Amino acid sequence: MQQTFSADVCVIGGGQSALAVAYFLRRAAIDYVVLDEQPSPGGAWQHTWDSLRLFSPAQWSSLPGWLMPPGDDEYPSRNDVMHYLSEYERRYQIPVRRPVHVSSVKRSEAGLTVETNAGSWLAQTVVSATGTWKTPYIPAYPGQERFLGRQLHSADYRNPDDLHGKSVLVVGGGNSGAQILAEVSQVCHATWVTMEAPRFLPDEVDGRVLFERATQQWKAHREGKPAPAPTGGLGDVVMVKSVKEARARGVLHSVRPFSHFEPDGVVWPDGSHSRVDVVIWCTGFRPALDHLDALGVREPDGRVATDGTRATREPRLWLVGYGEWTGFASATLIGVMRGARDTASQIAQYLASIRERSRS
Repeated sequence: MQQTFSADVCVIGGGQSALAVAYFLRRAAIDYVVLDEQPSPGGAWQHTWDSLRLFSPAQWSSLPGWLMPPGDDEYPSRNDVMHYLSEYERRYQIPVRRPVHVSSVKRSEAGLTVETNAGSWLAQTVVSATGTWKTPYIPAYPGQERFLGRQLHSADYRNPDDLHGKSVLVVGGGNSGAQILAEVSQVCHATWVTMEAPRFLPDEVDGRVLFERATQQWKAHREGKPAPAPTGGLGDVVMVKSVKEARARGVLHSVRPFSHFEPDGVVWPDGSHSRVDVVIWCTGFRPALDHLDALGVREPDGRVATDGTRATREPRLWLVGYGEWTGFASATLIGVMRGARDTASQIAQYLASIRERSRS
């Protein structure tokens, strides 16, 4: 028989968003537990490609309370981030249970029941911070099921070691597409496919500028003012070292999408054919929210309607770090702080109201 535990707050997920929430819950002296299905610290960063680098310096890629220590390079690597997240857990003695897979969250008379493979947690409130990495998105193309080559998402790409000499399509116009195109083009014939021409930021613009832009948007939204003129979005391509080198090699250009797959490749809108061995889909992710299905709070687009980070149809549930719909720049290391802080504050108020009602 599985054991039942209890906590005022159950945080689902063990990556950057969960840790940011944990930091503020700890400061507020709230009883909480973090449930992480990964076997070790680092969240989704454990599953990124080997050469991935952030496009902000360490001090602009930090969680609340403790700046990421600077490394040998200006922009931190995935290993730098993983080490930082691991040390962050240790520094703040965050109570993480792992590996624990959460199967569902259900309503009960006493709160919300979080069911897992390691028992159940009865919680007064739940914070979902599972991110998007588990649900990669691959668009449908005619003939895709007949393609005999290899298809993988950026979530599964690690390095180009097995791509030497092959014909590869990199599909997707964001930073992941640009960085992976820059890397694989050194060992194979690579074609970059994007819906429209990629938007390249000036060389001197990095994540610092983009975060400042997101902050301006957030302030304008809070004050009911028009958003300021854009200086680039978080989806625009930042010219990190590898992308600049690809530009110098003359490979940083893209073509518009093909029309359909053939067994040995793709056909372009003009009817021409290209043989393709591998397709790498850099086409983004969807929120990983299947564990909330039993609550009936998901909208047709798969998201959960929120007021800030609080679910509108379940006031004991908060969602942190899933992207702009849960806060400007909330899917970034530094950007998650606002949503995490507000979430902990609202939870503290909610728990206080429960205790007050129980005394009256």
